[in-house]
Amino acid sequence: MVAFDCSSCGKCCASFGAFIKVERQLTSRDYYCRYGIKNELFLAHVEGEYADSYPFGLKEGELVKGCPFMRKKPDWKGTACAIYATRPRICREFRCYRLVIYNSDGHECGRIMGTGELKTADETLAQIWKEKMQPLPHNNDARREKSVIAFLAAHGYRGEPVE
Repeated sequence: MVAFDCSSCGKCCASFGAFIKVERQLTSRDYYCRYGIKNELFLAHVEGEYADSYPFGLKEGELVKGCPFMRKKPDWKGTACAIYATRPRICREFRCYRLVIYNSDGHECGRIMGTGELKTADETLAQIWKEKMQPLPHNNDARREKSVIAFLAAHGYRGEPVE
């Protein structure tokens, strides 16, 4: 398995984070929050380097666009999570890509995103994916993953699941 490597794009924080609601502020850096889709309550602790950047006038119970704890990285290259150590389970388990694809030379040449979208600059891979795999149902289960890996192997590629 390949280790997940976050690119700090912030897309997950913008989508999943929209369901995080601050229910109560406990201290200047501690908040009770609720993840609305699963109705899970969690304690969020704003990490030191972001202590002065929160809450930007956010009021208890107020929903914001995206996660209220998403911040620009200090170097302005991507986003960071101000509560990374105490982030909710949905954030801990999320992987924006499911498989890394390698060509016959062993170089990474693509990724399977979410439920089956291919991101690649390899035109051959893109074409065979479009013709043969894209039309198939996109159920997100272990059987689908195994069939994708077998499909890739049959066409000279190697797919490795992301842990």
